[in-house]
Amino acid sequence: MRIVKYFAMALGLIVAAIGILGVAASSVLLEFGRSLQTTNALYIVAAVRVMFGAILLWVAPVSRTPKILRVLGAFIIIAGVITPFFGVERHRAILDWWSSQGSLFTRAWATVAVVFGFFIVYAVTSPRRSAA
Repeated sequence: MRIVKYFAMALGLIVAAIGILGVAASSVLLEFGRSLQTTNALYIVAAVRVMFGAILLWVAPVSRTPKILRVLGAFIIIAGVITPFFGVERHRAILDWWSSQGSLFTRAWATVAVVFGFFIVYAVTSPRRSAA
């Protein structure tokens, strides 16, 4: 179970780092999003989402917030499964709309990613006391 906690912590730190990049340089984050607008990249993103959600479900019982991590894990798995069905054109339209909202909007959502990433780290770093 310890290795799963490390995976979850690493993923949380990656999410926070991407969020920090978005706060510091929102245009770079948008360009990264544009680079993922291919069918193959969409499948990779979907697989990463499903894996991230599965890791959250797996680590939830030994976390500080098991119920929250279970809900987040299930939500992320569902998002990963439906990602390919949206298609590249819909993702392109969403990213175009997103970028038209301005850098403050992008930075605000990047801040949410930072908080989410650090929440994941917080939730899995301290072991939950279990009756052994």
